[in-house]
Amino acid sequence: MHLLRLVRTARPAFAYGQQVAALSTKAPEMITVEKTGKENRVQLIKLNRPKRLNALCGQLMSELSDALRASDDDDSIGAIVITGSDRAFAAGADIIEMVNKEFASTYQGRFLENWTAVTETRKPVIAAVNGFALGGGCELAMMCDIIYAGDKAAFGQPEIKLGTIAGAGGTQRLTRAAGKSLAMEMNLGGDPINAEDALKSGLVSKVYPADQVVGKAVELADKIASHSPLIVAMCKEAVNSAYEMTLREGLHFERRLFHTTFATNDRKEGMTAFADKRKAKWTSS
Repeated sequence: MHLLRLVRTARPAFAYGQQVAALSTKAPEMITVEKTGKENRVQLIKLNRPKRLNALCGQLMSELSDALRASDDDDSIGAIVITGSDRAFAAGADIIEMVNKEFASTYQGRFLENWTAVTETRKPVIAAVNGFALGGGCELAMMCDIIYAGDKAAFGQPEIKLGTIAGAGGTQRLTRAAGKSLAMEMNLGGDPINAEDALKSGLVSKVYPADQVVGKAVELADKIASHSPLIVAMCKEAVNSAYEMTLREGLHFERRLFHTTFATNDRKEGMTAFADKRKAKWTSS
């Protein structure tokens, strides 16, 4: 399907609804959530609006936010995987929600600023992307800590074709991940790139056959979940700091976090277990 036709049908992906509902105990309707992995320590969240190619509407984003916060608060969860369908990770959102919006309401209402649950999640989040990841779908994937792509995946920021620009990181995270030239091409041209080009650019870390990508993401999440949750959180913080600091500042911050690990029982346990040639028993203390 031609990209512009797809965008018009699936509805560009950065519009996911201005109002995100409060946390709720209602069962989610637009996502599915299950524990998986060898010891059920991986939370698998699947976007589930197949008729709309997982359009990122307000309800879906609210349910995703709830699920991420619940996963963060669940000590039995060590890592999180977000995926979609074989056809689309998230190929669009509901343009009808935005057609009649005006500057004053979007600016004063801080439109899009409430989509922060992914970036605020303390535990590692892996995106397993099959099919289309366009607009907000691409932005959602980039908010995750790691992206694994199926070999038929497509990443794009087509907002320019609709008379607007990316509003949830498509100009900022993409530039940091893939460089200025490719970010300009994708944002100004509006056409997507395939999985291999995403891999070459550094946007994704691995490409697998489409039927394997979710399983491979769960395998990685399982491996992460086998480590000390406390140290994993510190390591994630250290890597993310690289986006915000100069190299000198970042190296100082990294070294201080490294020093801090020596105040933890898990650092002592990890090194002792290595010396004793046994499996470490983490306590997150």
